[in-house]
Amino acid sequence: MASTGDVVLIYHDEQPAFFAQIQDVSPDHKRDWYQVKLLVLQVPLTEVTWILKEEYVNGEIFTMDGDSVRMEKVTGRRGEAGDRQPSDRGSVGKATPAGGKVISIFDRKRG
Repeated sequence: MASTGDVVLIYHDEQPAFFAQIQDVSPDHKRDWYQVKLLVLQVPLTEVTWILKEEYVNGEIFTMDGDSVRMEKVTGRRGEAGDRQPSDRGSVGKATPAGGKVISIFDRKRG
């Protein structure tokens, strides 16, 4: 189950809608349900609490006001768009203590 601190991508009708960070997961008064506090990562930042079963937090589709919603934990898989080769500018390209790389936002191509 995704847990506190994890970033999740929320899908609405199977289309990516927004990212959120799980702030807290606590048992609800209803058995097998949880209060999941999410920080919605958009401007302005918004905090919401959804009452969900564990399987919904694990990615199963559920409905909210008749619309399908799905939550998917975001992971840092290798070989994806975020795994670019860094430039030689400053400290860019040096490994971080956690094994990641620092990349410059100034090297992004303008479209």
